[in-house]
Amino acid sequence: MAVRPIVIYGNPVLRKVCEPVEEINQETKDLVSDLADTLNDAHGLGLAAPQIGVSKRVFILDLSAIDLTATLTVFINPEIIETSDQEVELEEGCLSFPGLYQKIVRPAVVKVRATDLEGNRFEVEADGMTARAILHEYDHLEGVLFIDRMSALTRTLIRGRLKKLKKVS
Repeated sequence: MAVRPIVIYGNPVLRKVCEPVEEINQETKDLVSDLADTLNDAHGLGLAAPQIGVSKRVFILDLSAIDLTATLTVFINPEIIETSDQEVELEEGCLSFPGLYQKIVRPAVVKVRATDLEGNRFEVEADGMTARAILHEYDHLEGVLFIDRMSALTRTLIRGRLKKLKKVS
């Protein structure tokens, strides 16, 4: 379909809790197609609908850049069922925060239930980078950004960079 502009930090759509997808129709399929084209163009690992300005509960993952067996996965109306008590701290970035990478603590394992583009419900239990990507993209649907997961000290240290990003948006 089309590569869409990625919404940059400062745009209010990134802070909204997204609306559920009521039915998987052509509009939903076009949205997923645009997400895929945009993600591919940006060379990212995941992209959520609000990152292209659409406040709907949809995100995609394509971890093929780090896992050759991975394929594009579509998550419509995802629900986090369970997360592990064990946590892992790893560096994360976000396409809505170009050039910004910080260490973020997240659960090591996540179990998620969602609907695919054909309307089938599915469950995935993931660890490693897949778990991190699911949790990161799910946060976008809740209006939560990865900077919200940083320590207050880290946010203070990057305040200047965040102000510059806000001016761009």
